[in-house]
Amino acid sequence: MPYEGEYAHYQPLKRIVESERVQQLLRRSRVLGPTVLTQEAMPKTPPAADSPLPSLVLAIDGSYAEVDVRNGYPGAKVGYCSVASVVLNLAELEHLDIDRPVNPVDFRRTEAPSSDASALPGCNVITRDHSSAKDSFREALFDLLHDAIVDEEDNTRLLATYQALLAYKPTEKIECPYAHLGCDHQVPITSDVSTCPCERRKPLFPTDALRIHERFNDDSGTNGEAFGYVLSVWERLLLIHLLRCFEQRNWLDRLNAVAFFLDGPLAIFGPPAWLSAAVSRELQRLNAIVQEKTGNDIVIVGIEKSGNFVAHFEEIDSREDGGQHFQPGSFFLPTDAYIKKRIIFSDSTKRYGADTYFGRKFFYKTKSGARIVANIPFLTPEQDSLASDDPAPYPRLGTVCALLDKLVTCRFPNALAPIVSAHAQASIPLHLGQKVLRQLAQVLMRERG
Repeated sequence: MPYEGEYAHYQPLKRIVESERVQQLLRRSRVLGPTVLTQEAMPKTPPAADSPLPSLVLAIDGSYAEVDVRNGYPGAKVGYCSVASVVLNLAELEHLDIDRPVNPVDFRRTEAPSSDASALPGCNVITRDHSSAKDSFREALFDLLHDAIVDEEDNTRLLATYQALLAYKPTEKIECPYAHLGCDHQVPITSDVSTCPCERRKPLFPTDALRIHERFNDDSGTNGEAFGYVLSVWERLLLIHLLRCFEQRNWLDRLNAVAFFLDGPLAIFGPPAWLSAAVSRELQRLNAIVQEKTGNDIVIVGIEKSGNFVAHFEEIDSREDGGQHFQPGSFFLPTDAYIKKRIIFSDSTKRYGADTYFGRKFFYKTKSGARIVANIPFLTPEQDSLASDDPAPYPRLGTVCALLDKLVTCRFPNALAPIVSAHAQASIPLHLGQKVLRQLAQVLMRERG
C-alpha cells in the first residue's frame, strides 16, 4: 500500500505494461476484432410513440458520502446517504420552450424537488447498547426504512413496501448476524423484528434479509460498498413505494401522465440481489392493474451513465472513416447472445442478468446525437427475455425514446435533465422533508381539473 498522496511515476507504470509477464497474459487473452461489432449491432427506427406523451417525469437518484467523525476511537466514520426525487412538468417546459431563451427562474418552476437523508454508522461507531459497529449499522438500516414516510396523508412507511417485497422471498435461513459473538445458528428472517434463538436473545431485523451487513467492515477502512448497497436498495424501494401509494389512492388510472426515471440500471446487485425478483413480481402485479385501467404499460426507465455498456455503445458507434454507425433517432436492443459474445463474455446457459436485473438494456441515439444506455422493465412474462432484438414485446419503447429526445440536456455529455437535477438534489439535499407524493398529487389534481 502506498503512503497517503504517494503515486507511481510514469516509468514504473510503463515497465509494468511492457513487462514480458503482462505481454504473455495479453497474448493468451481473447481478442475481439472491432470491425465485426458494427455488423452485428444493427440500429433500427423506434416504434411510434404514444400521443400524448406523459406530461410528468419523476426522476430518482441518490448519493452517499463517508465522513470521519471524532468519538475517541481511531478511524471512526459515518455514512451520509440521501435519495432525491424531482418531478419535471414536461407540459410547462414545452410551453416555455416556445419562447427561447427560457428564463432560468421560470425553468426552475417546472421542477419540484424532494429529498430525504439518513446517517448510518460506519467503522468504529457504536450506538446504544450494541457490541459492534456492524450491529449498530444493522439497526440504523432498519430505522431508515421504518422512519421514512413518503406519503404524509396516511403515514405509509417505506418499511411497509420492503415487507411486501420480503413476502415474495422464498423462506430460507441465513447465518446469524451475531456470528461474531459466537452464535452458530442459521436463523429465519421475518417481516417483523424477532430475536435470535440463542441464549443472548439479540434482535433480528427484517432488513437483515438484505445481508448488506455481511459487507460491512467493523475494524478499519471504508464501508463505501455497504453504503452503496443501501443507496441502491433505497432508490428502488422508493420507486415501488410510490407506485403502491398510487394504488392505495386509486390513482393507477392516471399513470399515462407519469414517466418514472431511475439513475442506474434496473437491477440490484450483491447480497440484496434477491430483491430484484421481488421487485419484478410487484411491478408485473401493478402493471396488470394499470393495463386493465389504461390499456398501457407503466413507463419506467433506468439510465446508465458509465460502465461496460456505455463504453461499448461509444465503440460501436464510431466508424473507421470518422462517421457514426448509429443515425440520430435509432436504437438497438442487445440480445443475450450478443451481450455474452461482445460485451461481457460468458458461456453460461443462464441468460445475462437473470439473478440481478428486472429490466432490459437498450442503446438509443437521440435526435440531438446523444448516446443513451437505458433500461426498460420486464412488466409481463413475455417481456422477461433477451432472446430477440424485436421491440414488439415492449409497446412503450417508442414513448421512452421520444421522452429521451425531449429530456436530453447539454449540461453534460449524454445526460438527461431530470437525472441531473435529481442527482444535484441528492448531493446537496436542500429540500429535506419535502414529500414527492404531495407534489405529484398537486400537479395531477390540477391536470384533472
